[in-house]
Amino acid sequence: MAEDYYATLGVARGASAEEIKKAYRKLARENHPDLHPDDPKAKEKFQQVQNAFDVLNDPKKRELFDRYGSAYESMGGGGPQGARPWPGAGGPRGGEAHEVNFEDLFGGAGGGFADLFKQFGNRGRGGGPRRSAPEEGADLEHELSIPFATAVLGGEAQIAVQRGDGRTETIRVKIPAGIEDGKKIRLRGQGEPGANGGPAGDILIRVAIAPHPHFRRFGKRLEVSVPITLAEAIAGGKIDVPTPHGTITLTVPPGSSSGRKLRVKGQGVKAGSGEPGDLFAELEIVMPKNLSEEDRRELAEIAGRYTENPRTELRW
Repeated sequence: MAEDYYATLGVARGASAEEIKKAYRKLARENHPDLHPDDPKAKEKFQQVQNAFDVLNDPKKRELFDRYGSAYESMGGGGPQGARPWPGAGGPRGGEAHEVNFEDLFGGAGGGFADLFKQFGNRGRGGGPRRSAPEEGADLEHELSIPFATAVLGGEAQIAVQRGDGRTETIRVKIPAGIEDGKKIRLRGQGEPGANGGPAGDILIRVAIAPHPHFRRFGKRLEVSVPITLAEAIAGGKIDVPTPHGTITLTVPPGSSSGRKLRVKGQGVKAGSGEPGDLFAELEIVMPKNLSEEDRRELAEIAGRYTENPRTELRW
């Protein structure tokens, strides 16, 4: 049997549309299931209020109800069966549900209770709040300057990370052997924390390699300038040369000129897999300091015996 919708809303049969809407708003606010999750009567009352409003707010349905009363549904009025579904609340028949129109409920006003009920409207059919989708935390970028030797041999460094709560965290960074200038190291899960249970972001560290006063690098190849004396250049000899992997002994051929390069296989950069690079020692003749006039004359006399021009192949 259909109920008396006017009595449900507490209005007279001659009530205006505005009076019906005002009564509905008041009762819907008072009996909303999400404000009374443990009171089954509130849920039932809310459904009754919603059903009554669905009929009396529709002029055609209200006219049929006024004419036939309790026989309204059997006359094809449709009753509340045509109401729109409302998430989380069962309807009066067959588990049917009704949807709350928040503009009707609050007169189109935003904020306050309207916003609160819209949040309640996100509750799932299981009664619990619907969790927001997990969001990954933001990545952090950092620039790290490392010594030349660390870039070649690998090692460890430290960075200071400023966290959102004001803490400064010191993080140790492993530097892989052979890393090149401008490359990035990714520290997974060390960035900003995620939201709603999402994973933390990463820290991306851009590596800047400090120059070396003597060594130069070209991929896996290392070059070093090695000073030699005039006597070593003329007569040849053995010299000690430091490398990233220890000191080695090189043999300078007699009569070596400045700019001559001696190749040492496997003494370059040893990065990851693959063959290591080579080391090239470039000789630089260093003239003795404070030569006497007699020594200068003797050297000039010796040089005068050899007339070849060393710049013959020099071209633009």
